Formats: sequence, structure tokens, C-alpha cells
Amino acid sequence: MRRQVTIPRDPQDARQFEVDAKRLGDSLNFGQDESIFHGSGLEYAQSRLYAPGDPVKSIDWRVSARTGKLFVKEFHESRQIPVYLLMDTSASMCLSSIPLSKYAWAVRIAAGIALAAQADMKPVGLLGCGQRELRVEPSLSRNRVFAWTSQLRSHGFLEDTSLATRARELAPTLKQKAMLIVLSDLHDAGALSALQVLGQKHDCVVLHLQDPAESGLTGAGIFRGMEAESGQSFVGHGRRKWVQSEGWKSELNRFQIDYLHLPTNEPILLKLKQFFKSRRSGLNGAR
Repeated sequence: MRRQVTIPRDPQDARQFEVDAKRLGDSLNFGQDESIFHGSGLEYAQSRLYAPGDPVKSIDWRVSARTGKLFVKEFHESRQIPVYLLMDTSASMCLSSIPLSKYAWAVRIAAGIALAAQADMKPVGLLGCGQRELRVEPSLSRNRVFAWTSQLRSHGFLEDTSLATRARELAPTLKQKAMLIVLSDLHDAGALSALQVLGQKHDCVVLHLQDPAESGLTGAGIFRGMEAESGQSFVGHGRRKWVQSEGWKSELNRFQIDYLHLPTNEPILLKLKQFFKSRRSGLNGAR
């Protein structure tokens, strides 16, 4: 029997959403010495000799080549580094084969990350990556976070994706290095090149949400489907994976962009916490 794809409404009321967002923010924020936002290497300080256990991604290849010895880069941590959440508000994010859609999860995650960042004195901004003009400049105000999450939860479910366009528009407006966190199902084919450009100057993270129906319909045979945003039809079958997470992971990691695959039918919050914790020690958090 084929799985019916529907567009479920978020069952939580505003009060319960706020409580859960604060709980997620608290669980992600390990305290000042173990914040998920430390160790991201945003401001270069100096290079030093490599020591066993140093992450490979921190190797200073230019100095190493010149000296014949391995050196790694060290960075200053600026507590005022802004965090931008690039939130995909497109139609495909709202389609779901299970009770909670990719979009509902993304809004929850965005709120939790925002509160955790603010607790670490990182101002948080939002950039909507759909058809709506939605940009909130970085702020330390919790009230502003709940204002834009309320706006995000009021959704028409009919937007095209604009992740690539918004990412390209954002790049020249950033006057300092920033931490950019993308929450998307990555249905925008042009997003890869746009994110790779951002990754050259900024600390970038991609949280890739996937509905179980997107990994194929086992035993479904051959069928015809339609892309939610473009309306373009396609032919699929139960043995094909439509969302190739491994391809995204390898391409993004090449540009020092950390990637986390989040299937919505698997435990998300623990995986999210482990991912950000692993970034502190300089490990690549890809899963």
C-alpha cells in the first residue's frame, strides 16, 4: 500500500511551541565553556605546529608547504559573531507522509538554535528562502525570535524555493564573518554552488531534512509524481532514492561546510545535539 503524502498542520499551540523551543535551546547550550557555537574558527589568529589529535580540516596547507612541517590554524572567538538561519519555506518542505512535516521540524529546530545562540551572546537573524520577503536582522532579543517563529508557523504552503537566490543575495550584505545555518530539504538544484561560495568566507552548516517518502516507496513499482514547487512531473519507482544525501555531504564538505542529514522519521534532537557538540572539537559533523 502506498504512503499518502499530505500537508499536516503543526499540532502545537503557541504556548507549547515556546516551551519546547526553550527546552531545545537549553539542551543545545552546554554552558559557556562548552557552547555549540565555540570552536567554529571564525577569526584567524595564528598558525602553530600540528599536534596529534588536531583536526585535519584545521591544517594550514600554505604554511605547511612553505616550511615542510605540518601547521594548523588557530582562531580568535568573537562572542558577537552573528548567526543567520536560512529557513527554506517552500512547498516541498510542507509535504509529509508522517504527522510532523519537514517544515514543522525546521521551525522548531530554528527556534531552539536561536535561543541557544542568544544564550551564548550571539545575535541571531533569519532569512526566509521561499517567495516571501522575510529577513530579520541579527538580535539578542528572545521576543524577536518568537515573533518570527510565529510568522513562520503561519504558512500558505504554496511557495517556490529560493534558497540559491537568497544565499547569493545574502553574501555581499555580510560585513563580517558569520555563522550560517541552512534548514532545507535541498530541492533547489542551484543551492550547492551558492552555498559553496558562502562557505569560503563564513562558518556554514547545512541541516538537510528528509521525509521518509523521499527515500523511495518500497514495493511501489513505477509511478508518476509531481514536484511540489515547480509542478514538474517525474517518473519514479520503489528502488530509487530521490534525495542523495551522500552527494550533498561530500560536495559540501569539500568547501568546509558541515552537513547533517535529518530524516524526519528518526530521532532528530539527539542527533542534532551530538552534531553540534562534535563541531566544538573540530570534528566534521557530517552524518
